[in-house]
Amino acid sequence: MRIVTEIGKAAAEVARDLGVQPSTLQNWAHRARARADAEAAGGLSESERDELRRLSEDAHGAQQLDLPLKGPESV
Repeated sequence: MRIVTEIGKAAAEVARDLGVQPSTLQNWAHRARARADAEAAGGLSESERDELRRLSEDAHGAQQLDLPLKGPESV
């Protein structure tokens, strides 16, 4: 994406150089902009979303097994 935004190379040319369809490159650009916008607006970073997803799955698994969730007092 930096090739397109910083160097000013045409997106179609970059896509051709990478061997991908221009629409694929456009999708990548859209996702990158959305992530950057979310982080700039105080949203979660990708690693924070991954961690939140993992913790949610852990909590769901504990609930399915009817295990008590650990609270701060048990740490």
